[in-house]
Amino acid sequence: MIPDPTIILTPLLDWLDIAGVAVFALSGALIAAKERQTIVTVVFFALVTGVGGGTVRDLLIDAPVFWIKDAWVAATCLVVALIVWFTPTRWWEGKLLDYSDGLGLTAYAVLGSAKALTYGIPPVPAMMMGVVTGCVGGVIRDVIAGRPSILMRPELYVTAAALSATICVAGETLGGPREVVWPLATAAGLILRSAAIRYNLSLPSYHERLAATDAEGAEAEAPAPQIASSKEFREETPAKAD
Repeated sequence: MIPDPTIILTPLLDWLDIAGVAVFALSGALIAAKERQTIVTVVFFALVTGVGGGTVRDLLIDAPVFWIKDAWVAATCLVVALIVWFTPTRWWEGKLLDYSDGLGLTAYAVLGSAKALTYGIPPVPAMMMGVVTGCVGGVIRDVIAGRPSILMRPELYVTAAALSATICVAGETLGGPREVVWPLATAAGLILRSAAIRYNLSLPSYHERLAATDAEGAEAEAPAPQIASSKEFREETPAKAD
C-alpha cells in the first residue's frame, strides 16, 4: 500500500519544500543564463536542478514522483526561470545565494530522509536518500552543463546534508516530535554549511603517500638513479689499447 502523502510533509515544513525547489531551480537557471542559453534551456535547467534529487529518491524508494502530482513544483521552477531571464545575473552573485543553497540543501536532506522512512526504508538507506535528495539535482546540473561537479569542491557540502539527514533519521527512530526534530536537523546542517562557506572548512583529502605502505613510501622517497651522459661515460672509461 502506498502511504498517504499527507503524513510525509507537515504544514510546518511545506514551505521549505517549495523554497528548496526554488533555490535549486535558481542555481540551475543561473548556470544556463551565464552560458547565454535560450529561455527554453534556462527553464529546463531550472526544472532539472530543482526536482532532480527528489525524482531520483522517489524512483529508488518506489514512491510516486513528487512533482508529477504537485503542479506548484513545476510552476515554481518556471517562475524562477522567468525571473532569472529578465534580471541581470550580477544581481544573484555573492554569498547570499550560497547560504540560500545551503538552506535548500539541508532542508531537502531532512525531507528526503523523512519521506524514505515513511515508505519503510531502513534508517541507514533512509539517511542516504536524504543526501541524494539534497545533492543529486546539483550533480545533474553540473554534468549537463559540462562543469566540475559541486561534489568535487573541497569545502563541506555533502557532509552538511549527511548531518541533517542523520539527525532527522535518529530523531525519527527515537520517536521525537517532527516539529522539533526536523527544524533542529535542518539548522544543524545549515550551521555547518554556513561555517564551511565562511571559513572554507573541509575534510582532509586523500593523500597517496599516506595510503602507501612503509615499503612503498620508502621506495617513492628514494632518489632516482642518475644515468651518466654519453660524454661523461667516455671521460670515465679508459680507452682500450689498439
